[in-house]
Parts: sequence; C-alpha cells; structure tokens
Amino acid sequence: MNEEQAKKRVNELRDLLNKANKAYYQDAQPFISDKEFDEYLAELERLENQYDLATPDSPTQRVGGEPSSDFETVSHPVQLLSLDNTYNEDELNDFDRRVRELLGHENFTYMVELKFDGAAIRLRYENGDLVLGATRGDGERGDDITRNIRTIRDIPLHLENEYPGVAEIRGEAYIERDAFVRLNEHREQQGLNAFANPRNSTAGSLKMQDPREVARRPIRFFSFDLITDNEAPITQYEKMELLQEYGLRVCQHYKRCEEIAAVHAQIDEWKELRHDLPYETDGVVVKVNEDKYREELGSTSKAPRWAIAYKFEAEQATTVVKDIRLQVGRLGKITPVADFKAVELAGTTVKHASLHNEDEIHRKDIRPGDRVVVEKAGEIIPQVVSVINPDRDDRSVPFEMPTHCPACNEELVKLGEDVDWRCINPECPPQIRQRIEHFASRDALDIEGLGEAVVDQLVTEGLIKTYADLYELKKEQLLPLERMAEKSAQNLIDAINSSKEQPLHRVIYALGIRFVGKTVARDLANGFQTMDALMDADEETIAEIDSIGPKIAESVVKFFDQEHNRQMVKTLREHGLNFEMEEQEQTSQKLEGKKLVLTGSLPSFTRKEATELIEKHGGKRTSSVSGNTDYLLKGDSPGSKYDRALELGIAIIEEKDFLNIIGEKV
Repeated sequence: MNEEQAKKRVNELRDLLNKANKAYYQDAQPFISDKEFDEYLAELERLENQYDLATPDSPTQRVGGEPSSDFETVSHPVQLLSLDNTYNEDELNDFDRRVRELLGHENFTYMVELKFDGAAIRLRYENGDLVLGATRGDGERGDDITRNIRTIRDIPLHLENEYPGVAEIRGEAYIERDAFVRLNEHREQQGLNAFANPRNSTAGSLKMQDPREVARRPIRFFSFDLITDNEAPITQYEKMELLQEYGLRVCQHYKRCEEIAAVHAQIDEWKELRHDLPYETDGVVVKVNEDKYREELGSTSKAPRWAIAYKFEAEQATTVVKDIRLQVGRLGKITPVADFKAVELAGTTVKHASLHNEDEIHRKDIRPGDRVVVEKAGEIIPQVVSVINPDRDDRSVPFEMPTHCPACNEELVKLGEDVDWRCINPECPPQIRQRIEHFASRDALDIEGLGEAVVDQLVTEGLIKTYADLYELKKEQLLPLERMAEKSAQNLIDAINSSKEQPLHRVIYALGIRFVGKTVARDLANGFQTMDALMDADEETIAEIDSIGPKIAESVVKFFDQEHNRQMVKTLREHGLNFEMEEQEQTSQKLEGKKLVLTGSLPSFTRKEATELIEKHGGKRTSSVSGNTDYLLKGDSPGSKYDRALELGIAIIEEKDFLNIIGEKV
C-alpha cells in the first residue's frame, strides 16, 4: 500500500467509524458489532502511525460520541476514558507485561470485575446529596440527565453512613434480560421498532425528555468506581466496599487476584456464569488494584494503561435458512424474517431471526438454502451474522424484495429517505388488527376486553375495518363470537362507550401516527388545544412546540393529509370522542407576557410542573436563551444556558425567587 492508497483507506475508515459512533452513542442504533468496530479502529490507528496521518479529529483520538443536543452539556472534572479491548489470552498477557515493565516491579495486584453491557454514567454527590447525573459523552463533556437519573431506584438521592464532602461515582445503567423482552413487546404493540439489545434500550431511555417516562423504564444501576476529596491511598477493592457502605449498589462478582494466572482462571469461571445472570455482561474488566500506581501508569489519549477490557466472544451456532418471509407491522413496515432449522443457542431454541430490511439482506447476501452463522445480540435477540461459503455454485438466486404487500397485494413504497418498504393501504388486514389493538391499548383509549383474540374475530367476521367502526358495534353482533356471552358482550360495549371520555392527548396517541408516542401526543394536545387546530397545522407550526422535531412534524402532517385518515377522525368526532383540551384556569397575570428558560435541576419541581406553573401565571416557557428571554430559572448543576444568560445580561432567578414572584409555596 502506497501513501495515496493509505490516505484513501484512512478517510474510508474515519467516515465509517464516525457513522458507527453516532449510531451507537446518539441514535442507539448500532450497525456493526463491537468487535468489528475495534478491528476497524485498530486498522486506522496502524495506518495513521505508519504513514503519519493522525489528525486531532480522527476517531482514534476520541473516547466516544458527541453529547446529545437535547440536553445541557456539563464538563467532567476527571476525564471518563474508555478501555482498550482484548479478545484472547495472549493480548491479556501482553497487558500484564506492559504493566510490570512500566512499574519496574511486581508489587501490585489485579482487580477483576464483570463488564456490563449498558450505558456509562457519572454521578456527583456533595455533602451526601445527589446533585448531578451525566452521560459519558465524549469523555470530557456529557449530557446533564440528572432528572432522569433520579428516577433510577438503585441510585440513592442521599448517601449513607460517613460519606465524604464530594464523591464522584462511575457506574453503568442497564436493563435486565426479562425486563428487556417485556419492553420490546410493549414497543411492538405501539408500532415502534424493537430495540436491538438491552444496551440500546438503556441509552435510549436515558435520553428521553420526560422523566416520568424514564421512570417507567426498568433501568438498574451498578457502581464500580469512586473519586473523593480524600487523598489517602486506596485500592479498587476498598472502593467497592465503600460504595456499598454509602448505599450504592455494586455487582457482587468482583475479585482481587495476586497475578495474571488467577485473572485467567476467574475469566474462565465467569464465561460459564454469564448465561445464568439476569443481566448482560460482555466481558470482564481487569484493573491494577492499587490506586497509587494509576498516575504512574498513566493513559493514552483515549484509554488508561492501568486497566483493560477482556471481551467474551458471542456464542454462535450454524444452521440452514429455510425461507425468508415478510412481516407487516402496524404502520405498514415490511420486515423480512429468516426462518431456519431449529438450533440451540445460549440456552434456548432459535428458529427465526429478523433480517431488518432489504439493504441488510443484500449487505450480507443471505439466501434460502444458505448455511449461516447465528448469534444472539446481547444473548437475547437472534441475528444472522454471516453466510458460510458464499462462493459455492449451488446457491439459490439472490433475494429480491417483492413489489407488493404479502397480505393485501398493495404496491409497496419507500417514504422519504426511509430504508424500509411500507404498505400504505389503510385496509391491509394485519395493519388493521394491530392499529385497532393499539387504539384500544391501556395507554391509548384503554378499552377493556378488546384484546388480540377479540380484535381478530371482529376483523375476520367483517364487523369492523377501522378503529372508528368500533363505535357502531351492537351487542347482538358480538354474541355469536367465540367466548362472548351476554355479560361480556355488554361489558365490551360499555367499555367502548366509556372510551369517548378519554382526554385529547390519549385520542391523538390512539390514532397511531408514526413517531407520536404518549409524551409527544401530550405535547401536541397542550400546544394546539383542539384536534382541528392540529389537523390544520403545517410542519413549521408543529415544529415550534418544544420537544417536537421536523421528523415528527412531517409525520403528523402526512397522516392528516391522507383523506382516509381525515375521514376516520371525522367519524370519531361524530361518535362523540373528546377533541378539545379541558380549559385550565389562569391563576394570575404575574408572568403575563414573560418568557422563561429553565436550566439545571429544580429542587421541588419537574420541568413539566414548573412549565405548568409558568403558564398558570400567564408566562411562557421557551427552550433557548435569547435577547427576548425575561428570566432564566436556574436549578442545580446549570448548563450552557446559564453561561449564555450571563453573557446577555438576562435576569437569573432560582426556585425561591420564582415562587416569590408568582406568590406560591412548594
């Protein structure tokens, strides 16, 4: 390879790794495995060093992804470095050799801990009180997610026993396997894409704007590192003991090892143990146990030299693809699924796996009849990794996506830049069933008794074609249905009629508009007050609402642009559903015409509660600081908005000042 070829390859690798970083850290939708990422990164680092091509913005100089723009940014007083990875015994022995050579002696021990597959979190306690929770971000700056962190029950709001004045805690947020399965089932019922693995679901949950929604996610937390204002020497083992004394939860699988041979033995033991754990672990972390040697060992630009991650190989099996079939989702998304000969994998029998989309099938060139390597992503979701011997002569023809829906024969389309094919026929049977189930679900109109089996019978018997038809059902039509007696039929009719009293935000959510979840539906209802105003709004107007981005705005407009959707809404109106927000009485005009911006964590209120108070007294909460801002309402650990307000000379008030202005008490 000459220098010109090296430059070209370096640019290709940087582009790929930057996209992978964004997909992993910001979008929570990774498209390559951790091992592939590490291999590409190692190749890039080798080429940069060999041809002197390193630049400050290269992925080799970075720890992780940029902080999300949805949250305020905080700086980390001590950089949160990532770890170098190793996948075999020889590389781990090389790590041990480097440590001994750098220290010049063997008077140290190792600490071995399980490595969790979740999201790295930094906590800060001052005088025992939790004042900040932040993501790792790029290692130097992260997102302030304190409000969301406070919803995680494993994280104490106040430390116990004899705690230090300042304590910086490092740890991992995660979701257990069984809880992850239930979460994905719920997402699929809502017409949302399933999370690829527990790590993605954790990262996505922590970035949600509404803490109440985060509280509903089954997030757990393990602490594994501690930095305090106490300068006395300490070991990693002692840190784990102190963390527990302070009331923080730690994983009990940690062990002090006298030498590298004992580390290998512990890894072998935990390789078998991991399948029995309720949470995901993708390896172990090996650390020099004595803190006093960490400064001497130092770090590279992205990883400490005193610790390394040993990654377990994903458990894999081989099987034969029998067929590739198509599934139709509630919103018309067509998902190809590989059916294969049953195979045992990580303790369960696996018979099929999602192939995600047409591009993924072509990228891996998967065909019926192929022998393939299958693994469980995060040991939960089966996925096809690769095809064995793809150059053989007897392969079937390459997969071609059908042009028409497998359920209704309607022509399939791609919307905008979407990679997925969709069926947009409003009368497509699988979509009808799933839309009606969504409409009746607990978080939507909560129609008790209208489960999957009943919906299937109603659609099969031709009694309903849309969810609007529910309100025309008669008890006499229900009685012939299987397991439908006089009382249960009347109960269902009563439940359907009662659903007309549900508030506007539930009706908006029940419509099944793409990207409109419960929180977005509530924001739309608050912003427009009536269904008519929402239906007639353009994308620009919708996007002006806090938390509503252009993608959601475009989806809402497209939904109401379709005549059959407008007709269904008209029918719902005729049946008396609630199309207007209940009027909220304005308490006073003390903030009349005033614009307020919130930053940091308020002691007594969520942002939603503070917003409601502002509006009750005639004010308006806006999302960014400008010359038109009247007050910056500052809480604990304020972010960049605080600095901007200082620059512009905006009046800065705290919670007590705010309450004095409006004349209210906590």
